[in-house]
Amino acid sequence: MDVTKTHAVHGGTLRYLKHDSATTGTSMTLSVFVPPGPDGKGTGPFPVLIWLSGLTCTEDNFTTKGEAYRAAAEHGIIVVAPDTSPRGEGVADDAAYDLGQGAGFYVDATEGPWAPHFRMETYVTSELIALIDDQFPTTKTRSISGHSMGGHGALTLALRHPELFRSVSAFAPIGSPTRCPWGEKAFAAYLGDDRDEWARHDAALLIEAGAARGHYDDILIDQGDADQFLTDQLTPELLQAAAEAAGQPVTIRMQPGYDHSYFFMASFMADHVAFHAKRLRD
Repeated sequence: MDVTKTHAVHGGTLRYLKHDSATTGTSMTLSVFVPPGPDGKGTGPFPVLIWLSGLTCTEDNFTTKGEAYRAAAEHGIIVVAPDTSPRGEGVADDAAYDLGQGAGFYVDATEGPWAPHFRMETYVTSELIALIDDQFPTTKTRSISGHSMGGHGALTLALRHPELFRSVSAFAPIGSPTRCPWGEKAFAAYLGDDRDEWARHDAALLIEAGAARGHYDDILIDQGDADQFLTDQLTPELLQAAAEAAGQPVTIRMQPGYDHSYFFMASFMADHVAFHAKRLRD
């Protein structure tokens, strides 16, 4: 990977990087924070927290607004924030904000014109993890979190690939994309008309089917009650109902007065880093 920018922050090192992806067939960008560690030099090894961002975001939104690095430095965790989709000339796109570039939904598209490049599930769970473990001082253990579309991604990738992650959390996730306008639009475009295939990427349906059982002792979800997308798009009540039906511990914290913005995430980010740190130590 090529380093494009480097910053010192909370005693650690934040790098912006880019690389040519064999999975997406495009150049991909990301940021990686390495904590100072006991020796102050970042020699590690450290566990990893992967962060997945939401619609319209790049790797930069979380990096500059998420306020994760003080807590990550304290707990000794590498934080990785990839872009939300492939981009560039020749990559399919849509005029709307909720489809195409910036809206990869963390699935592998099977339909044209998206299939050649939109393979974000494989990118995150295979290529990205391998690159980070190869080029940074990791313990080869990791957790995953995200916001909105990225919250959907964190939940579904953790549920579909539990062998890869010690823990999972989310901020205002799209809880059941098969039952909301954002998800229905994206899944129809990327995955076609087969709703059985959609269901394989729906966190509420996966939890209800027992995908978390035996893998995650709890799943932490924060949701603002002033979120403008709460009722129509996010539906945390469907996640709650699925957890209760499956007997799966899921902690959904409804936060009074908070909206969908990064101000919300920054307010509770340290809680999520600590949640993952505990499980990454176990």
